[in-house]
Amino acid sequence: MDMKTQRIFWILAAVLLTLTHTGCKPDGELQLTDEKLLDLVQHQTFKYFHEFAHPASGMALERNTSGDIVTSGGSGFGVMALIVGMERGFITRQEGLAQVSKILDFLETCDRFHGVWPHWLHGSTGEVVPFSPKDNGADLVETAFMVQGLITLREYLNENIAPEKELIARINTLWQEVEWDWFTQGGQEVLYWHWSPEFEWEMNHAIRGHNETLIVYVLAASSPNHGIDSLVYHHGYARNGDIVNGKAYYGIELPLGEDFGGPLFFAHYSFLGLDPRKLEDIYANYWEQNVNHTLINRQYCVQNPNGYTGYGSDCWGLTASDNPQGYSAHSPTNDLGVITPTAAISSIPYTPERSLQAIRHFYYELGDSLWGQYGFHDAFNLSENWWAGSYLAIDQGPIVVMIENYRTGLLWDLFMSAPEVQQGLTRLGFSF
Repeated sequence: MDMKTQRIFWILAAVLLTLTHTGCKPDGELQLTDEKLLDLVQHQTFKYFHEFAHPASGMALERNTSGDIVTSGGSGFGVMALIVGMERGFITRQEGLAQVSKILDFLETCDRFHGVWPHWLHGSTGEVVPFSPKDNGADLVETAFMVQGLITLREYLNENIAPEKELIARINTLWQEVEWDWFTQGGQEVLYWHWSPEFEWEMNHAIRGHNETLIVYVLAASSPNHGIDSLVYHHGYARNGDIVNGKAYYGIELPLGEDFGGPLFFAHYSFLGLDPRKLEDIYANYWEQNVNHTLINRQYCVQNPNGYTGYGSDCWGLTASDNPQGYSAHSPTNDLGVITPTAAISSIPYTPERSLQAIRHFYYELGDSLWGQYGFHDAFNLSENWWAGSYLAIDQGPIVVMIENYRTGLLWDLFMSAPEVQQGLTRLGFSF
């Protein structure tokens, strides 16, 4: 072997060694490091809230096929995603704040009822779009998701910069106008979800836990103008202690909630800003609650009692999403064979290695069918060979935000720095 041939041989050997240690897909595509993979997932998913935002309002479309219908809660998640986008350089701060200003323009002028936004709105006209026949007015839960995002954004802005100081003032006005106390329906010790100028309290849906609505009570207790008493939380949300579970599933104790914990969005929506790492009250340690809820959900998928195709240690996560029949809040007690990527991905602060295992599986093994323009599509059912073509704002938003909370704690740190939030948590008896 001459010198030139030897040199080529050692170069090829070095390349082969590099590929072996880097890892590569069966088709030859090099695997990314976990950090690069998280960058990619965050960036691609973020595009849903920036590139695909409603052109007139800047708000998040309810889903990628919803026309002009924008969602107040999903847009609150989108506001938090914009913070991530600015911090990670997906967009410039100028671009992000321009979209924020457009969103505030819309929120200031669209339909509101006692300071509360509807679930759905027309993105151009600002008029309410009924979510159901009698749900054509205020939605306190969706509003709480929006306010969570706005307060987090306010804490991100710099009051020493005049344009940002103006945005801070506008956010304060919007959130202080929310009449949380009105939604006790005349002083009852519980908050109500809906009010309509046409149907008033006919829906009569009391907000009780434990589920995704903890943030509603925290914000209601934090309001400087329309605050609630702590008894509304204890008697309403906590149901006088009946939110406590205390049973074990697969040897894992579940402090709160329904059997097996329910859909995983319970561990996400309230905790995009509300930091569970040290959060505790007389009912639970919320870090333990969310970690154990996630572990139980995953272990159910590993056990796979219904024998659905694909379920396992690297393919898990049951939560609300599209399915072949429509839409449902999937959980171990409502298992339709549907895996929803946001469930495992948004749980990454609670189960980092297990969630990364799922992300790798979704991207490298299922990516050709699951990955698209705005990240992972909403859901899939391998037993029926069904793949969603949809993206939903309320499923995409937690992916961007919770990956960031896992990586830096950014959104948790911002939201928890708000003095009103600290006062509200203290009022309700939380330590944090």
